[in-house]
Amino acid sequence: MFRTRFKKSIVAEFLPPVRPSSRVIIFCSGLPGWPGKKDLAEFYAKKGYWVFIPRYRGSWESEGKFLARSPHFDVLDVIDSLPRGFTESWSGKRYKIKPTKIYLIGGSFGGPAVILASIDKRVDKVVALCPVIDWTVESKAEPIKKLARFTRDGFGAAYRPAPDAWKKLASGKFYNPITQVKKIDGRKLYLIHARNDQVVSFRPTKKFAQITGAKLTLLQSGGHLSRSILIQPTFYKRIKKFFDTK
Repeated sequence: MFRTRFKKSIVAEFLPPVRPSSRVIIFCSGLPGWPGKKDLAEFYAKKGYWVFIPRYRGSWESEGKFLARSPHFDVLDVIDSLPRGFTESWSGKRYKIKPTKIYLIGGSFGGPAVILASIDKRVDKVVALCPVIDWTVESKAEPIKKLARFTRDGFGAAYRPAPDAWKKLASGKFYNPITQVKKIDGRKLYLIHARNDQVVSFRPTKKFAQITGAKLTLLQSGGHLSRSILIQPTFYKRIKKFFDTK
């Protein structure tokens, strides 16, 4: 995995495709959790994509305050930077990409990042795995107060939240896809969720898909789906087909 820095603040791991390509995938992580996704990066790089895994501002190696502003802006900052060029941190090698296609994949907390970023015309397609659609619908397993405490106690300085970060999430007025349904083109979205997910309820996802016209796969089981599903042959075929659909 290579490393780079976008907009001076956002540290990202990346891999070039194994064959020349101008198609880009940006992965957005859940919260909290280890951000490394080498398995995903290698899998999709072998399929012919540039793969980028940014750290949200104020988390892990990235600078700033976490949730000082919506994380989807970090995604847009990465997109802004690709055609301008970026430098690999160890070798100093300079890269520049003029993407012909930009795809976003996010899970759980990363779901709102990719869904909200889909409003940008440069984004072609988005896959959201068990995404948070509405922060006002409290999680059974991870209510916001518990999530805040666990993130602080279990991850320490890996997340450096802005003073009002968790209150903003709980308010439902910040980083919340359900509030932006009129701006979101559901044809860009493929949502995947399990009915027995206790961390993020599938019901807001189902409702959101109905309102926006997004493609939806509802699984009967699987709980809070892990990223491993994204490299399973069955789901990769579905994702690839969705990416290739005009």
